[in-house]
Amino acid sequence: MVVAFFASTILSVVVLRFVPVVVTPLMLIRCAEQHSEGKPLKLKHHWVSIEKMSPSMPVAVMASEDQRFLKHHGFDYKAIEQAAMKNLEGKRKLGGSTITQQTAKNVFLWPGRSWVRKGLEAYFTVLIEFIWSKQRIMEVYLNSIEMGDGIYGVEAVAREHFDCHAAELSRSNCALIAATLPNPRKFSSKNPSNYMVKRKYAIMKQMKFIPAFPREGQDVDPKTVDGGIYKK
Repeated sequence: MVVAFFASTILSVVVLRFVPVVVTPLMLIRCAEQHSEGKPLKLKHHWVSIEKMSPSMPVAVMASEDQRFLKHHGFDYKAIEQAAMKNLEGKRKLGGSTITQQTAKNVFLWPGRSWVRKGLEAYFTVLIEFIWSKQRIMEVYLNSIEMGDGIYGVEAVAREHFDCHAAELSRSNCALIAATLPNPRKFSSKNPSNYMVKRKYAIMKQMKFIPAFPREGQDVDPKTVDGGIYKK
């Protein structure tokens, strides 16, 4: 059983290094929840390559979710330490999950906070960082993450909320989408509240200091930020 577990998990990570992620456990769980609540099934998901996304989209999610994504190897220990300190000081719980960890959870696991699931998340995070490139991690993340009620991935949210394709999203649109990611079922990029608008502008300010996301095979150019729009 142990050999079968490691063989199957490693093989699945290798396969998904090249094959689009069509469906995730979370998508199936949400569909089951909709059915149990008597709601019509809603699952909007359209896979697109990272080359067909606005260059500001990966920059926006890095600014919002994981500013050291291009530097760490799956775990941002500084962010974990900061989150732990904040959680000890106040009532609001903060997380220190990286984009790689979120990708591992979204693609291979289920929602939850159990130690078993966290252990599996760490295992898949190591596998992903070892087998996938940063470009592939970001591509899968932006195609699989929940971005609204029944909406998964940047192409789907672009069509549903902005009436365009992922490649046509503006810098402001990308920042607004990133602003909803802590809770995309509560916060809307289609009808943003004043709080969401404030978060959007805060993310846009942070984007000015995030390196332009490199294409496959390219190195990070520290002289360009926000998709090359701004110059230091």
